[in-house]
Amino acid sequence: MSGAVPYVKTNIPITLLSFESTNDVWGRTTNPHNAKYSPGGSTGGESALLAYGGGRIGIGSDVAGSVRVPAHFSGIYSLRCSTGRWPKMGMNTSMPGQEGVPSVFSPMARTLPDLVYFTKSMIGLKPWEYDHSVHPILWLTDIYNGTKDQKVLRIGVMESDGIVPPSPACSRALSTATTALSSAGHILIPLSNHPSLSRALILASSLLNADGCRTFRSFFRTGEWSDPGAAQLAFYASLPRPIKYLHYLYIKYVKQDTLWADLLYEFRERSAFEQWQLVAKREAYRAEWHRWWKEEADVDVILCPPNATPAVPHGGMREAVSSCGYTFLWNLLDYSAGVVPVTHVDAKLDGLPPGFDIRGLNAVGKGAYRHYDAGEMHGLPVGVQVVGRRLQEEKVLAVMERVEECL
Repeated sequence: MSGAVPYVKTNIPITLLSFESTNDVWGRTTNPHNAKYSPGGSTGGESALLAYGGGRIGIGSDVAGSVRVPAHFSGIYSLRCSTGRWPKMGMNTSMPGQEGVPSVFSPMARTLPDLVYFTKSMIGLKPWEYDHSVHPILWLTDIYNGTKDQKVLRIGVMESDGIVPPSPACSRALSTATTALSSAGHILIPLSNHPSLSRALILASSLLNADGCRTFRSFFRTGEWSDPGAAQLAFYASLPRPIKYLHYLYIKYVKQDTLWADLLYEFRERSAFEQWQLVAKREAYRAEWHRWWKEEADVDVILCPPNATPAVPHGGMREAVSSCGYTFLWNLLDYSAGVVPVTHVDAKLDGLPPGFDIRGLNAVGKGAYRHYDAGEMHGLPVGVQVVGRRLQEEKVLAVMERVEECL
């Protein structure tokens, strides 16, 4: 048997719906590489502790990127497991009962060998014997070893989430990884013709807050501080329908921002009837991806950025709250995904190109890029994301090791 002695509890955002980690009780968690920036969220305290060297392993929850974005922001390793692969009994969330895009609990670690060892050890304990939510799937040694030994990997490259273009720092990290893999003889395939990514963001956002943000708000006490991004979500969800419709028309036809208009209009409280329709759309969307990956993409894994930008400055999630498509997509699909650190922001290499105009972006992109400054961000970590299909944790971990070896 294995065991552990808990010795610390790390900080989180009060709503668990932010890539920052701040609350009234413990205050603000800062990034170990630059105190002006967030270490990520919602598992930001854990990523900061691991990056500082105060721990080797940890566990976080992930509903839209909350173990992967902290790994990307803080320069550590994490794995987003598919639902049913990691135990969750006894855990608390800010939205109990929310199953449209289920929150999963997953491992984080300071090093990749620690992440592999931790994941293998936890699965080896047969958690399904005491937690009804876990699938009875043993550690798949053949898959892990087979992927480690596979001479040539077919790796699909997704450069953008189709909503917010990756920042120069994140593009350079992806390019560094793909160049290293290509030099080692692996096949890199630019991906195209996949199901709509903007449709995924709208659908996932609608599912996640189909209660109109009522559940996470129900736990607030009078006067309690809220995450700026989550406060924005609650504000839009509570707008009266006539006002929201007028705002939708203005954004779509005057501002000419169809994505932002559709995203805000669909962000509202749903009836049970409407919720079931959303779940049916989710299953249809998952089926599209399953067919596309098998019949068209034909790749072992997908390599993509974990976020459009490196870490956000404190308070930045007020504007960047909707910029989560690089991770949220895989939650909607319930795919296994891990993050590997690759490089750090370089003030000379990662500045915005001449002529870049933020006004040409949609509102989601404007929120993400409002705080991008390579000079201020110099030295912040930048990672890449390795994505496998559902319940392919062993394959994802093995490819993460192959990526790190090539780097």
